[in-house]
Amino acid sequence: MAAPKKVVLAYSGGLDTSIILKWLQTEYGAEVITFTADLGQGEEIEPARAKALAAGVKSENIFIEDVREEFVRDFVFPMFRANTVYEGQYLLGTSIARPLIAKRQIEIARALGADAVSHGSTGKGNDQVRYEVAYYALEPDITVIAPWREWDFKSREALLDFAEKHQIQITKDKRGEAPFSVDANLLHSSSEGKVLEDPAVEAPEFVHMRTISPEDAPDKATIFTIDFEKGDAVAIDGEKMSPATLLTKLNHLGHDNGVGRLDLVENRYVGMKSRGVYETPGGTILLAAHRGIESITLDRGSMHLKDELMPRYAELIYNGFWFTPEREMLQAAIDHSQAMVSGQVRVKLYKGNVTIIGRTSPYSLYDQDLVTFEEGKVAYDHRDATGFIKLNALRLRVAAKRDKRIKG
Repeated sequence: MAAPKKVVLAYSGGLDTSIILKWLQTEYGAEVITFTADLGQGEEIEPARAKALAAGVKSENIFIEDVREEFVRDFVFPMFRANTVYEGQYLLGTSIARPLIAKRQIEIARALGADAVSHGSTGKGNDQVRYEVAYYALEPDITVIAPWREWDFKSREALLDFAEKHQIQITKDKRGEAPFSVDANLLHSSSEGKVLEDPAVEAPEFVHMRTISPEDAPDKATIFTIDFEKGDAVAIDGEKMSPATLLTKLNHLGHDNGVGRLDLVENRYVGMKSRGVYETPGGTILLAAHRGIESITLDRGSMHLKDELMPRYAELIYNGFWFTPEREMLQAAIDHSQAMVSGQVRVKLYKGNVTIIGRTSPYSLYDQDLVTFEEGKVAYDHRDATGFIKLNALRLRVAAKRDKRIKG
């Protein structure tokens, strides 16, 4: 394989990807193009430009983009239409960001004639799979460079020595052992490693960055409304908002009420278990609210089928298979189910809890005449249940008679 001439690197501007940038230049002699995505991680990303320039990257090869709206509109919201939860708890905040980054890398590679892409994921985690499966799905002949699986550095100290040799700035905290690693975007923050590696030990309070402790949350509940149109949240307390603005607002509400903390041991796609502390304040509210509006607008068959499909859909996203025919097939079914999922829910937040306390919709299937216990209502004839029950019990009665005969 010929050495790549141009490489598009997913670049955060942090120490690891700065080392990777220089390593690509020295190891491959390649021209490096950097892509830095503002996914709402809450950190200033513009300094990445100065760092890339200092490393010899041409100004026209530095891409820093605010993709928050695209992230929420085209990735987060479609996922939440399915009420997606991995292994019963995880709202897939890291997983859903990777296909967007990979897509933009490929688009930049096409525009600038790059023949390779690169990322900073290690050889132990899920992200390497998510990035690379997406790369190949979008550009089957692209060359992928995964430095953590290729280079000869045997220790963190060796990486730092390489950085010093090439005059890459190292902050003081990087010389010591970081207490844990963090990945963050507008949907969530994920903390792993070091002080969190022992699953028997409670995570220190300082790990949490997106929420206050539920114990410290206000003693008074916060109540507000969320409007939905075709399965997507569009307004809070009647105020229309863009997808990213709405999720940001939900994050603030969740933060202030201690909503969205999760301490999880999960099964990685590569085969090992890992312990992580996740904070998804806005997403936790959104999931509860979406299920609330679905409860009155989806019929039983549709709702139950969605719940059956969801674990498979969640697994596809977790494992990195966003750009696949099977995910798109499931998405089409899920989106079809959302045609009448419009209306308003009332939400109560209180000390870490999310409660849906009201739901209304012009497409509601809830019929008060059918469920009322009041006398005089004739919408439902109780006597109809007799035949319904006997027909459903028929096979059980036949089997019971057989068993009785055999024992007899």
